Amino acid sequence: MTEQPTSETSIETAGHHRRRREGRRGGDATPQARGIAQLPRRKVKRLFPAMEIISADEVESIHQASLTVLEEIGMDFMLPEARELLAKAGAKIEGERVRFDRAMIEELITTAPQDFTFHARNPANSFKVGGPMMTFGTVGSPPNSADIDNGRRTGNHADYKNFLKLAQYFNCIGFISGYPVEPIDLHASIRHLEALRDMAVLTDKPFHAYSLGEERIRDGIEIARIARGITPEQLTREPSLFTIINTNSPLKLDAPMLRGIMEMSALNQIVCVTPFTLAGAMAPVTVAGAIVEQNAEALAGMAFTQLVRKGSPFIYGGFTSNVDMKSGAPAFGTPEYMKACIVGGQMARRYKVPYRTSNTCAANAVDAQAAYESVFSLWGVTMGGGNLIMHGAGWLEGGLVASFEKFVLDCDLIQMVMEFLQPLATDTDALGIEAMREVGPGGHFFGAAHTLARYETAFYAPMISDWRNNQQWLAAGKPEAWQKANQVYKQALVEYKEPAMDPAIRAELDEFVERRKREGGAPTDF
Repeated sequence: MTEQPTSETSIETAGHHRRRREGRRGGDATPQARGIAQLPRRKVKRLFPAMEIISADEVESIHQASLTVLEEIGMDFMLPEARELLAKAGAKIEGERVRFDRAMIEELITTAPQDFTFHARNPANSFKVGGPMMTFGTVGSPPNSADIDNGRRTGNHADYKNFLKLAQYFNCIGFISGYPVEPIDLHASIRHLEALRDMAVLTDKPFHAYSLGEERIRDGIEIARIARGITPEQLTREPSLFTIINTNSPLKLDAPMLRGIMEMSALNQIVCVTPFTLAGAMAPVTVAGAIVEQNAEALAGMAFTQLVRKGSPFIYGGFTSNVDMKSGAPAFGTPEYMKACIVGGQMARRYKVPYRTSNTCAANAVDAQAAYESVFSLWGVTMGGGNLIMHGAGWLEGGLVASFEKFVLDCDLIQMVMEFLQPLATDTDALGIEAMREVGPGGHFFGAAHTLARYETAFYAPMISDWRNNQQWLAAGKPEAWQKANQVYKQALVEYKEPAMDPAIRAELDEFVERRKREGGAPTDF
């Protein structure tokens, strides 16, 4: 197991009592109680049926419309080897355009697994993908980072590593969604080597590799294998890496993405096809039309993964939202986004595959807009049955910025979702009849034995929310959420402990990365 933070640094006096409560929550016997108040590591399970906002007949209408799109309009596949495979399977090829017979799609998608385990180098951090399970990841791929001390800045290696440390430190983060911020100061030819080595060393949670050409994805697969200390055969049995395949909406899959599918699916690694369908821009202006396009592109991707290798793990990705029709800018955390999240989940369940969705917002600052749009997003992904939650912590400015303060704020929101999903106790003791008998009419429960036995663990203790009364808050200098988040992220970095790695594995990892760097890494000119 990973070493837990042991620092006794506190942000405020009241934090001492919160840490004592959290140390007992869930029976965690580690020194976590002496660090930032957070929930222990926990597998998150939704115990109620996912919401459905359209009927089964309407789901079927979207499915049939999607098949019509693939049959009559088709989709461009820009990799010749991919088109050769599709032609052999019976698809109609005209140049780069591929048209699919409806029956071909419906047959191919039946072999994608309903659920599977995503394996981490620390087995305690492996998790099941699918069914009622939910796992939250970091923000992925912003070109910029920001905090209130140094403002908005171009992504760099130092910030990148600090986000990885936060991902390791906060228990609610289950996986690394991609580069939490792009380390642009690393040369593009070897960036993936340095960045993936950092993921494997600074965290012991599962991670992602980008499908940006044959060399990068093969290097990612090998780094994941080495980090786990397993053979190629075991890697093929145990999915240990995932990649996001973004279609070029509308209706196009480029060569690097298709190469990523071919390399990953052939080795039984996880492929998540996620169309980026913004209603009114890259998709029809209606939410239903955008979802039809999303679904058609996802079905084509799923069929192709199963053509490469039957039974290879696949995740249905949904990222449909709308644009601001005044400026053309993407909008997130909107009512339309929530509807698309929920309907996307219905479509994934129609095909019996896991569902990927995201915690997003369009805010430019860590303010009320950032909070309420993220809350709406989290509501949509939770009620919609999301399994793999991308961009769970740190997303700002429509995905252009990774914010340190927003990362911590989102962790607090994710913990609230986790606590909301905990089963409600209704045993005799929880029903509290003896407490009511003790207090009687007109009394209060502060001093009741039932309360005193539970006051330390009775309720969720937030990392950011300030529950002091107005006088206490004024006396403390009127701190606001973004200020508290700034303190908490800095404290987490101080308390971070690098997870242990076997010296032989670390030596093998370093040897591989340095050798590939000497070989030039990956080409940057195409």
